[in-house]
Amino acid sequence: MEISNDSGIKKPKRLTSVVWEHFERVRKADTCYAVCRHCGKKLSGSSNSGTTHLRNHLMRCLKRTNHDVSQLLAAKRRKKDNNVNLGNITFDGQRKEEYMKPAIIKFEPEHKRDEIINYGSSKFDQERSQIDLARMIIMHGYPLAMVEHVGFRVFVKNLQPLFDFVPNSSLEFSCIEIYGKEKAKVYDMINKLHGRINVSAEMWFSSENSQFLCLAVHYIDEDWTLQKKILNFVTLDSTHTEDMLPEVIIRCLSEWDIDCKLFALTLDDCSIDDDITLRIKEQISEKRQYSSNCQLLDIRSAAHVLSFIVQDALDALREVIQKIRESIRYIRSSQVIQGKFNEIAQHAGINSKNALVLDCPSRWNSTYGMLETALEYKNAFSIYQEDDPSYSSSLTDEEWEWVSSVTSYLKLTVEITNVFKKNRFATANICFPEICDVHLQLIDWCRSPDPFLSSLALKMKARFDKYWNKCSLALAVAAILDPRFKMKLVEYYYSKIYGSPAVHRIKEVSDGIKELFNAYSIMVDQGSALPGSSLPGTCSDSRDRLKGFDKFLHESSQGPSTTSDLDKYLEEPIFPRGNDFNILNWWKVHMPRYPVLSMMARDVLGTPMSTVAQELAFSTGVRVLDPSRSSLNPDTRQAVICTQDWLLNESRDLNPSSSHSALPLLIESS
Repeated sequence: MEISNDSGIKKPKRLTSVVWEHFERVRKADTCYAVCRHCGKKLSGSSNSGTTHLRNHLMRCLKRTNHDVSQLLAAKRRKKDNNVNLGNITFDGQRKEEYMKPAIIKFEPEHKRDEIINYGSSKFDQERSQIDLARMIIMHGYPLAMVEHVGFRVFVKNLQPLFDFVPNSSLEFSCIEIYGKEKAKVYDMINKLHGRINVSAEMWFSSENSQFLCLAVHYIDEDWTLQKKILNFVTLDSTHTEDMLPEVIIRCLSEWDIDCKLFALTLDDCSIDDDITLRIKEQISEKRQYSSNCQLLDIRSAAHVLSFIVQDALDALREVIQKIRESIRYIRSSQVIQGKFNEIAQHAGINSKNALVLDCPSRWNSTYGMLETALEYKNAFSIYQEDDPSYSSSLTDEEWEWVSSVTSYLKLTVEITNVFKKNRFATANICFPEICDVHLQLIDWCRSPDPFLSSLALKMKARFDKYWNKCSLALAVAAILDPRFKMKLVEYYYSKIYGSPAVHRIKEVSDGIKELFNAYSIMVDQGSALPGSSLPGTCSDSRDRLKGFDKFLHESSQGPSTTSDLDKYLEEPIFPRGNDFNILNWWKVHMPRYPVLSMMARDVLGTPMSTVAQELAFSTGVRVLDPSRSSLNPDTRQAVICTQDWLLNESRDLNPSSSHSALPLLIESS
């Protein structure tokens, strides 16, 4: 209740509540008043009235500078009842020495993620807080509906009672607004790049079988750091067919004005019709200034082909794997059976430290671990069968041989996938030796005298060959641009894979890298591709008529005494291999020595040879969007997914030592 403005006599008694820092207690006759130091308003100051009405006045006092409202009103509570609801949140005062000014984290790009900015004297900003809330939801993958959760509302009100919760539609608008601002920054950054860019395209699904296309750009920046950014997360129409994919991709590239800059397009599945990529090439080629090696433009994900081959092996061995699962379940069904089995294993000389475990069928590395351990106890299973007639899931010797052969392949695949998985962004040069090892393993496996294993190997190799025929040249070129390998690694593996015809295959690779290098040399001759100049290959119809002349001029100027960057690089000794070698740092240092070749290396090494996210490397299911994102409208969905990727990359760049692996990626495997 508010009292009329009368004068009175001050009472010198010291009061303990922090509220009295903002009021003077005066007495008139037998009545006590509390006079606001900011606006002079009088309120009841009787000890029977408490301090709630005084705190409420401070919250709405217009003449009071809002420098400590949240901390003042969030002082320690004295009530023992912990049942709090939004209807009766109470705030008790605290002693002055306990008071601390609030520290506000502001999500501005110019500040580091951990940086604490103290705005102790600033006024509360509802709009700023709403934007910060939207950024938090985007950055950490929280559902928009969290603002409706009672617990969240109580938490926020205790921190800042002045904050007004807004409906989801307003929060969505804030997310779209943030997306627009961040997109403008990404657009400007990508279009200022001097090199070319690579794009990967991945298909995603929802639990309702909706389809999405995720486009990401990959490039090596001016500091020779490999970067990746999601550009689009497109919701495909229910009437979408595969032949519409080129139009969707081209539309997205045109939206970002990067169709002329495209060096390679990486798709996640070798089964995608080649006509699709051909149509994309044709549309892009119309805007190109020069013609590069076409095979480098069409890449398929290495991790995907490995996963598909593994799935072929597991499907063929499904019944045997199921027997192993049932055997392990039976052994672990009781302590008596487990004890008897362990005793048999000990007598059989099995000293394995690994315990029998069941796999997670959706994670094929888990299935590999189960099979590997089961093989260690092979003899124990065979002996136990003789002692326990109830055990009916034993394997034959032939089936154990199948398990052994499949497990040996899975081991190699697990090791190779771990190479891809341990690097957040792996440069293209690491893929060639790993894929060659798979090739050699499949060739050897096809020679198996066992009809089951040989037929399975032939099926797997047919799938692998489709990938190899499409991507082997790109893989080899990337390996050649590794100074530790150069042409020697290609010669080593091709002689093992092809035998005597390897000479012709090696020449194809040599001709391929020379053709690509010559294309870059022509761009330098045009003066449009020197380091620090404008982007090579910028669309310009006025130059198209002279492309043939440029090529003729370049070829005619190459005399026998001329040594190109590529020749000089290949003739020099191979760089020693070491665990701490960083290929991007090597090219950054040697860029002045190989000005043209370094430009080509930047584009080739930035080509994504795999599109599988680290957390999905061993998954056997399709990539499924989480339910909270699936329920959003298409524009909001794209906004929150793309913006989250940009904000996390920005935060990582500002604070490289911090890890963001624990942050949700919005997407989950099924």
